Amino acid sequence: MIAYLEHFVHGNDAESRQDDTDGDVVSSLDGLEITTATASAGKDFGGTKFSKPLAVVRPSSAVDIARAVRAAAATANLTVAARGNGHSINGQAMAHRGLVLDMRAMENHCFRFGAENGSGGLRYVDVPGGALWEDVLKRCVSQFGLAPRSWTDYLGLTVGGTLSNGGVSGQAFRYGPQTANVTEMEVVTGRGETVICSEKQNSELFFAALGGLGQFGIITRARVLLQQAPDMVRWIRVVYSEFEAYTRDAEWLVSLREGEGFDYVEGFVFVNSDDPCNGWPTVPIHPNQRFDPVRLPSNAGPVLYCLELALHYRHSHHPSTLDMEVEKLVGRLRFVEGVKFEVDVSYMEFLLRVKRVEEEAKVKGIWDAPHPWLNMFISKSNIAEFDREVFKKIIRNGVGGPILVYPLLRSKWDSRHSVMVPESSNIFYIVALLRFVPAPPKGPHAEILVAQNNAIIQLCYNRGFDFKLYLPHYNSQENWMRHFGDKWTRFIDRKANFDPLALLAPGQKIFSRIPQPLSIT
Repeated sequence: MIAYLEHFVHGNDAESRQDDTDGDVVSSLDGLEITTATASAGKDFGGTKFSKPLAVVRPSSAVDIARAVRAAAATANLTVAARGNGHSINGQAMAHRGLVLDMRAMENHCFRFGAENGSGGLRYVDVPGGALWEDVLKRCVSQFGLAPRSWTDYLGLTVGGTLSNGGVSGQAFRYGPQTANVTEMEVVTGRGETVICSEKQNSELFFAALGGLGQFGIITRARVLLQQAPDMVRWIRVVYSEFEAYTRDAEWLVSLREGEGFDYVEGFVFVNSDDPCNGWPTVPIHPNQRFDPVRLPSNAGPVLYCLELALHYRHSHHPSTLDMEVEKLVGRLRFVEGVKFEVDVSYMEFLLRVKRVEEEAKVKGIWDAPHPWLNMFISKSNIAEFDREVFKKIIRNGVGGPILVYPLLRSKWDSRHSVMVPESSNIFYIVALLRFVPAPPKGPHAEILVAQNNAIIQLCYNRGFDFKLYLPHYNSQENWMRHFGDKWTRFIDRKANFDPLALLAPGQKIFSRIPQPLSIT
């Protein structure tokens, strides 16, 4: 294959054929498809970075991925990036003049269900790294009435992609991120070795790859823990005018034990106006519901806060008992009186709620526009000042999309994993600026929004906040060193062990490819 790649790189492969649709070269080697139809692999959801790869490999198995990695390692300069659904923001899944692995080509591999330690143990499903979480949801619920414990809000993401970053949603306060709900993985390292790893077997690779940004290996299979799926969800939104009251209630809710509180806790900031993209109309859940601003206190500021909650239940759950459980919890909250929205939906409908947002955004033509998003973790000790300086000043007019802010518990995150979170307190907040704005000339240029993101990050540095970027991206190793702090040495050692030539995930811009072939035995 190495010699083949050399021919392919220089366009000398006699067995290549022309793709009928776009004229690009498509080649096959023992069933491994390689193509120069690289347009889609040179861009991502963020829409601000473009980097054309040399070729796209469509693997059908971990064996194919290992062969591609070994072939790249045997060259002097090729790099390899795993691309799932292309939902990265800053080109993290790109490989300039390198190989991009289309992980979605593995999606049709079978899902295998089982139980840890034989019957009666924890239930799990083995899923390919290129499978979408949306497909995991549908197969698990429809076939077995089971579901993973921790999700992301948007399920059009691959399993390997979110596990390489963390995977956060409103269940993470209870079960931790998705990285905390995996017991075994199959990983192809930068050495081209296929390794089965878990907490007890090849544990260093297991811990490194979870949240490792793709730097240590490509996740080709993951064993995901399951639990019984509920039938229905009581979905609630309540509104606050004061950030202190909002955070007090949110922190109380995430501190409750399982069975005592809600199953899902999230929240967001919105503008105190009738702006259809940033204001009051974004809060009601059902089309028949309306936001009544008359109920807001006269001293309400430029932004308001919405706490979003969900309680799971079964069809057998008596309605009066459910109402009592909800009222017991909601009655403790100090939201604006009368500004409460509530609906009952199926579990599937609730988890696929962002799918509707995607469909609407595609109709409006903003799904394919640039998305200069910003995702951060902010310590509890700094979140009030962040509210004053960012929510109420810098982005007081909104961002043209959701502004998420809700608490998480550091105790639910494994420090052995590669993900970095604030450490000054057990509670920290995720802040996500999820911009959905039209492309110019209808909307602002992406550079302006990126500059605003950078201003927010710089403010956090200047104020000495305990914070970390989530889905991080930096342009210098100095900033990466600051990001990892005292874990930087561990990160370096893991890189040297599992990807000594630094050929994996070049789009993260953490390391540069070492220009020498790796001897593969």
